[in-house]
Amino acid sequence: MPPAGIFFAKKKDGGGFLKVTVSKDVFKLAQVFTISRGSRTQAEVLTVKIEKDGVTGWGECVPYARYNETLESVTAEIDALPADFSREELQGLLPAGAARNAVDCALWDLEAKIAGKPVWELAGLPKPEPEITAYTLSLDTPENMQKQAAENAHRPLLKIKLGTADDMPRLQAVRAGAPKSTIIVDANEGWSAEVYAELAPHLVRLGVELVEQPLPSGEDEALIGMERPVPVCADESCHDRTSLPKLTGKYDVVNIKLDKTGGLTEALKLREEALAAGYKVMVGCMVGSSLAMAPATLVAQGAMITDLDGPLLLAEDRDNALTFDAEGVHPPVPALWG
Repeated sequence: MPPAGIFFAKKKDGGGFLKVTVSKDVFKLAQVFTISRGSRTQAEVLTVKIEKDGVTGWGECVPYARYNETLESVTAEIDALPADFSREELQGLLPAGAARNAVDCALWDLEAKIAGKPVWELAGLPKPEPEITAYTLSLDTPENMQKQAAENAHRPLLKIKLGTADDMPRLQAVRAGAPKSTIIVDANEGWSAEVYAELAPHLVRLGVELVEQPLPSGEDEALIGMERPVPVCADESCHDRTSLPKLTGKYDVVNIKLDKTGGLTEALKLREEALAAGYKVMVGCMVGSSLAMAPATLVAQGAMITDLDGPLLLAEDRDNALTFDAEGVHPPVPALWG
């Protein structure tokens, strides 16, 4: 298991203690991004900075309204932490979610810098390599989605945001625009069991290789016994290891997101247990900067699907941003994280 982490005192500077700072950062999106729940033009994130003896660790989280998180509520969770605790103790002090994610990842970064070793080495992982990542097409009219697909037809893996009653024309339009790309779809809990059953054969016909969270997490019992000709991935239904028993018979893949697991520590444990239970793994993200994606590149090694395209959707990013090229998303440079 990874080392227990560094003990620190919150918001105390000097004398060997840590100084913890939480700030809000806003990144403009390259274009309006729409899913079945709504649209946005910018990504609002929280940045956690933890300093100790002149060394600084960084982490980022994206509070998500779907999980009743706001910038203010997540900041309050971090502010309410006790004075002294380790990274391992943090797992019991905060629930799985955005607040714990930012603190956990900042502590990993700090530990790596103090030890003079990369996080992957501290965690006992193989040296990470680039991973092909999905690129997400925003929900739009079929005509506009076909245009988006054509503009990105050079990308090997496209993800389509669906989740409405008339998704077939959109799916067909994307396939026409990008005939050679692998396609995965994300319904964002937007379908009923009846809609999914009706669409499933067409997903096969159009070469879709994965469907993410077709039904609302509270109504996914309907997936038990239902034919799944395309692998079905749990997103909103899977947060951390405690979610796994409830997924039996419903899903083939689990989507690991650090803002759901509450950081890299739990994400690595969830990956291990999910694979041992026979699930395949997808590693996803909220819409955030390269700092948010950096720890997830370690979890994504060897995953069935990597979906860490958050920075590709931004008009601006962090300094020392992640590299995206024909090989995929590359692990972070130490100046960014880890």
